[in-house]
Amino acid sequence: MVLTRICAALAALTLASCAPVPATVETPASAPVAQQEVAPFVIAANPLAAQAGMDVLERGGSAADAALAVQAMLSLVEPQSSGMGGGAFLNYYDASSDSVIIYDGRETAPAQASRTMFLDADGEPLGYREAVVSGRATGVPGAVAALAMLHEEHGALPWDGLFDAAIATAERGFIISPRLGRFLGIDFPQLAQPDAAAYFARPDGTRKGAGDRLENPEYADFLRRLAANGISALYEGSTAAEIVQRTRAAPRGGTMTMADLANYRPIRREPVCNPWREYRVCAPPPPSSGAAMLELLALLERTDIAERGPDDPQAWYLFAEASRLMYADRDAYFGDGDFVDVPVEGLLDTAYLDARASLIGPVAAENVEPGRPAGADLAIEDLTLEPAGTSHFIVRDARGNVLSITTTVESIFGTGRMVDGFFLNNQLTDFSFNPLQPDGDEAPNAVAPGKRPRSSMVPLILLDADGQFAGAIGSAGGNSIPAYVGKTLVAAVDWGLSVQEALAQPNLVARGNRIGGEVSRFDPAIIAGLAERGIDLQPGQGEDSGVHAVLIRDGEVDGGYDPRREGVVLVGEP
Repeated sequence: MVLTRICAALAALTLASCAPVPATVETPASAPVAQQEVAPFVIAANPLAAQAGMDVLERGGSAADAALAVQAMLSLVEPQSSGMGGGAFLNYYDASSDSVIIYDGRETAPAQASRTMFLDADGEPLGYREAVVSGRATGVPGAVAALAMLHEEHGALPWDGLFDAAIATAERGFIISPRLGRFLGIDFPQLAQPDAAAYFARPDGTRKGAGDRLENPEYADFLRRLAANGISALYEGSTAAEIVQRTRAAPRGGTMTMADLANYRPIRREPVCNPWREYRVCAPPPPSSGAAMLELLALLERTDIAERGPDDPQAWYLFAEASRLMYADRDAYFGDGDFVDVPVEGLLDTAYLDARASLIGPVAAENVEPGRPAGADLAIEDLTLEPAGTSHFIVRDARGNVLSITTTVESIFGTGRMVDGFFLNNQLTDFSFNPLQPDGDEAPNAVAPGKRPRSSMVPLILLDADGQFAGAIGSAGGNSIPAYVGKTLVAAVDWGLSVQEALAQPNLVARGNRIGGEVSRFDPAIIAGLAERGIDLQPGQGEDSGVHAVLIRDGEVDGGYDPRREGVVLVGEP
């Protein structure tokens, strides 16, 4: 397999040299049925991670194999976004059966977690900067377990050979990229934590920045044990014991135990799918916001946005108002579907969507309230904080299997606490800090033992009329993710732009009464047109999107990376 295209890798980086969790992961006994080969590809937010995945594909690896190599490298070179101490949603297209499978690797609350764990002594919600670095912010990590389940079912190469690139890079070090360097220059509370401060310190005690070399021998040692012993290296033994110790340490120590880690199980789920334009779009079910993403697309399909274009302020107005309707529903009803009833069918019901879309008038609504879809309880005021973070990547192997995965440690550098060279997530801050609704009933996204917090992650797979793979997309960005993904799909499919052109379009995030976006990227005529329709576009949202997408057009790969990050598209020969 010969590499035929490399798109926009940063020069600075290229200088860098629900079955029980198994103790080890074996190569599948039989290879997949032979299929017609297609051009494999990897799209990721960092060139080193994408190349690690492509190297596995060139050795005959599957998408499942390559995903492990990508994630292992991202944990090292993009630690602010995702890692071995975090969680993920995996959306997998199986080319042999034209089926879509969801692997839920979302973190879980420990068995001793309390619904009041994010309240202070007076019963008031903690401040975010205090909660995010606390020991109780960390959920039981799930990304590695979910990837292991995927590999067990769809891997082609031995597990122990999938981490070599990340091990070598951790040992020799890599050059800190401009993006990572930018985050290291910001006053995040995580960077003041002892683990993060020591990791990024120069010999003179100052903090490293872009252009410095960063080595991580502890992470290399951990990956060797992971390669040799399977995921028991993470969920049992010394690493698990250290995770427990670090999460229980002050300030505000948590309740995680060795049993919580040993008992973690990823979940194999059915996707939520809905038609949109010429596609069938499949997304993860709750606690992901996948059904809300499908609602947004269905609302937009009920407008004339496809007849307009990126230079028409009415198109952006329609996008904003549809987004506000979707977010009102998402914020009111979504949580862990294994604990609360999320009205997925009601939200995607044709009559309900017609009624919601009819609320889009000639000027922006003063307030947008959640609807009452079939199966919904009384709507509530959303009390969940959800900062930007996360990473997304897409892999297709030569047999046509595709993985669209969104992976995260939550906000920047997780809690700032580290174990064996990787950061621990702060994913439990995705729960509602206040567990009660104004009427005294429990909030859908309240903390509960074993519960998964609500997530905005929406890795999508698009199928064509024959049920075959037609595209994939997903993004980083906290609660802005559905808006980022929706904008890109509208621009690429409705407005006919190439995927790369669609990704470069400005972001607009309309959630509630504050509508934010990349004001400097919009033509002043668009800003003025939105103002005439009652939308005062505010700056400050959109800069941290991390959308990666691909569409199959006339049999060719039209893939793109978010220009706001350090992405790359690698395409190999069949």
